[in-house]
Amino acid sequence: MKNENPSDTQISDKYTREVITGIRTWVPGKLFSFTCTRPTGFRFTAGQFARLGVNNTLQLPNELDIVWRAYSMVSSPYDEHLEFFSIVVPDGAFTTHLNQLKVGDTIFVDKTNFGFLTTARFESGNDLWLLGSGTGLAPFISILHDPATWEQFQNIILVHSARTAEELVYQETIHGLNTHPMLLELVDNLPNRFQYIPVVTREVVAGTLGQRITSLLTDGQLLEKSGLKFSQEDSRFMICGNPDMVTDIRNTLKTMGFGPARRNKPGEIAVENYW
Repeated sequence: MKNENPSDTQISDKYTREVITGIRTWVPGKLFSFTCTRPTGFRFTAGQFARLGVNNTLQLPNELDIVWRAYSMVSSPYDEHLEFFSIVVPDGAFTTHLNQLKVGDTIFVDKTNFGFLTTARFESGNDLWLLGSGTGLAPFISILHDPATWEQFQNIILVHSARTAEELVYQETIHGLNTHPMLLELVDNLPNRFQYIPVVTREVVAGTLGQRITSLLTDGQLLEKSGLKFSQEDSRFMICGNPDMVTDIRNTLKTMGFGPARRNKPGEIAVENYW
C-alpha cells in the first residue's frame, strides 16, 4: 500500500525541509556535488552520514512518496551548510530525482546523524590511512577538515582511487588543506604531515598510481610512495567506497595482520556500511 504524503507535523518531528544552495558538476552525467542549508541544531561527527529525501515526483514504482538515501557529509562539522558528493546512477530512483533539482529547490534531511566511520573508533595510532574510491572520498574530506583529526594523528595519507583522471575531484580542496586557516592555527607542521596519493585504474596518468588499492597495499607501492611503514602499533585504516572495494581492502588488510575496530575492542580498521 502506497504511503500518503507526510504532513508538515510529521516532517517537523523527524525531518526538516532544506534548500539547495549550490550545485557543482564535476563530470557531466556522472559526478556532481551540491550544498544545502543546514538544519538548526543538526550536529554530526566528521565521517558520519545523513539520510536525504527527495519527492518522488516521477512516481517511480516500488518507491515511497519521499525517496530516501544515505549520503556522507563532505562539509565539516563546523560549516554552516551541508555538502554532499553524488554519482549519477542510471535509472536510479534517488539520483534520477536529485539530478533534476536546481538551486532553490527542496531536499529533506533526517534530523538524526548516522554512522561509525569516525576517528573515535581508534584508541591509538600514529598514521591514519584514508582509503577511498569514487564518492567514497566524501567522508574523508570532512574528516580532513576536522582539527581533532590532526590532533589525534601525526601522519595522514589520503588514497583516492578513480577510473579516470577527470574523476579525481576536489583537487583544489585537497591541495588547499596545507593552507587552510583553521588547521594552520591549531596544528603545527601540517604541510609535512599530509600526503595525497591519487590512483587512476583505467588510463595512464602521470603522477598517479595505476593499480587497485588492494594491489598497492600488498606490493609495497603505497609504502614506497609515502615513506611510511605498516604496523599494528601505528597504522590505522578507514575505508569507504563501493561494497566490493571495501570488502576486498578489508580482507587484504586482514591477511596483513590488521583487524576491525569494534566497540570495546581495539582494532586498526574502520569501515562504513550504509549500502
